[in-house]
Amino acid sequence: MNLPRWLAGKNPRRTAVRAAILIAAAYLVFGYILLPVRGAGVSMRPTIDSGDLIFINRLTYRFREPRRGDVVAVRMAGRSVVYVKRLVALPGERLKIDAGALSVNGEWINEPYARKRDDWWLGEATLGADEYFVVGDNRTMPMHLHDMGTVSRARLIGPLAF
Repeated sequence: MNLPRWLAGKNPRRTAVRAAILIAAAYLVFGYILLPVRGAGVSMRPTIDSGDLIFINRLTYRFREPRRGDVVAVRMAGRSVVYVKRLVALPGERLKIDAGALSVNGEWINEPYARKRDDWWLGEATLGADEYFVVGDNRTMPMHLHDMGTVSRARLIGPLAF
């Protein structure tokens, strides 16, 4: 079968090899390195809007520990249900939210990315050895409507790549 030149190019065999390499690279990148996630909801505004396509780097946490301030994907159920949140406290730290302001180990954390609301209150809590605290950037919505809390290290997929 002869394919038209506009489809297969001057050298169909070379075109087929290039297509196979491209398919294999895409499989590796999107199967093992980058996780594409579509923003849904308002909890991460203004950082991520509903409908935004972001990419999570699955390899980063194999080479370094999660850091405060990372925007992370959290595995909720299976491979396809993930939340994207801001990591605000690390294992063993004490945190509290007082009138919308976050305190970790008794120090107030500057969060220029967060939209705050004065009626957010969370009593002081100490995280366990394998616990991280995540919360969305948009804290203008009522606290009881916001999904946040502690997650284990095993549920952190990775940080925002771009």
